[in-house]
Amino acid sequence: MIKAVVFDFDGLIMDTESREYEALQEIFKEHESDLPLSVWGKGIGTHSGFDPFTYLEEQIEQKLDRDELRKNWMSRFEESIAKEKALPGVEGYLAAAKELGLKIGLASSSRYDWVSRHLKHIGLFEHFECIKTADDVEKVKPDPALYLEAAACLGVKPEECLAFEDSVNGSMAAKAAGMKCVIVPNSVTKELEFKDFDHRLESMAEMELEALLEAVSQQKG
Repeated sequence: MIKAVVFDFDGLIMDTESREYEALQEIFKEHESDLPLSVWGKGIGTHSGFDPFTYLEEQIEQKLDRDELRKNWMSRFEESIAKEKALPGVEGYLAAAKELGLKIGLASSSRYDWVSRHLKHIGLFEHFECIKTADDVEKVKPDPALYLEAAACLGVKPEECLAFEDSVNGSMAAKAAGMKCVIVPNSVTKELEFKDFDHRLESMAEMELEALLEAVSQQKG
């Protein structure tokens, strides 16, 4: 029986991942280069150590001011997400979860200050009983630690939780923790190869939460 729902943040609640990639691609195009999604996508939802500007230097065979490029990227990114709202269906799922008496948590590989700031900006911070971030664990997703911490914080067993994820690394973490997992890929992650999940949605507006819970509960494993 599902007693709690645990949400990812980046790319699931807010489409930060698409805006981040778009801002980066603008810079690559200005240098007559390209950052394939097949390269960038491997690091989505985790801390891969991949430096896009080292990659850019390798592609154009030219040294660049990476610090300046990074500032430029972050400036464009912050400007674009300032206009963002919660993705379709998110607010409905949070309201439905509360109405159904489910505990509500969040598990993100990002830092707490990032997650909390943007949740407050879109008016959703108060919905979450527990928020676990990169500040709380030694290893982020795909390691299951964030989801295990979230379950413990909510006072439920991992197998009593339904996780919502948009990335491959995130879904791997949720399943490794022993949770059911629904994937809701965004425009950047939809082409990635997901291997282990219980249900896939195009958006949370596609299906009522209660119907989803019933569908997922019937899944074995």
